[in-house]
Amino acid sequence: MKELKNQIEVGTSWEELGICNDFLFGKVMQNPELCKELLKRILPELEIERIEYPELQKTIKFDADAKSVRLDVYVRDEKQTIYDIEMQVTDTKELAKRTRFYQSMIDLQMIDRGESYKQLKPSYIIFICPFDMFDKGRHLYTFQNICKEDHKILLKDEATKIFLNAHGYMDDVSKELKAFLDYVAGKSTEDTFVKKLELAVKEAKRNREWRYEYMTLLMRDQENIEQGIKQGMEQGIKQGMEQGIKQGIEALMSSLREFGVEDDMIVKKIQEKFHVSKEEAEKCVKR
Repeated sequence: MKELKNQIEVGTSWEELGICNDFLFGKVMQNPELCKELLKRILPELEIERIEYPELQKTIKFDADAKSVRLDVYVRDEKQTIYDIEMQVTDTKELAKRTRFYQSMIDLQMIDRGESYKQLKPSYIIFICPFDMFDKGRHLYTFQNICKEDHKILLKDEATKIFLNAHGYMDDVSKELKAFLDYVAGKSTEDTFVKKLELAVKEAKRNREWRYEYMTLLMRDQENIEQGIKQGMEQGIKQGMEQGIKQGIEALMSSLREFGVEDDMIVKKIQEKFHVSKEEAEKCVKR
């Protein structure tokens, strides 16, 4: 439900949504030709011929107590290579570890008990961001496991993580990928693919079923946040003043995390409910 938190945070209406909204991005990427073209621009060396959708907006959860994963775009190509493409608006400071968690969930989906690890297919986890996660000015950051002592030695586990930065300034990507990233950054471009995306976004926003789905999820997410706040406050009130504030913050964090609320939203809720600075709230979340 992270796409709903994005909207709650910025107060964007359905009519104002663009490609950077991950709910809408996921719907637009249900068009296999658009999705394939985007992957080819990000990974031109793979020569992808065809993609298929095992599930739309795949949700992965293995038991009642496990944290669920809802993937924006989950596809595979004709070689059975898996691609997870995520649109991420806010820098939550935990995207690196999120890719680690996503990778483990995806791998567990690939093989059944008793099967050989050789059955694991190559996978790519791709985050598209309108911010520079590493502050180096690159448009593209690609990570694979390598030997620390000798960078020429690859682990060859066939797991790749990619972070795209729409606000890069280096000349490090193709003009085709740059055109897409400019579009994500809100810049105008005459690129043919981008024009197709713009049209697809407009068509998606005319889909009443998707609008209803979006608003239903939005309302449910807001209710979860409110419920988490209420539970945390009720537990904190019972504690007594100074200790109560500490316990209340801990209870609030626990409740919100139980409902899947991300840390950046938790920081804001702690600020609002306990009248502390952003720095103090962040310290509480990082403990």
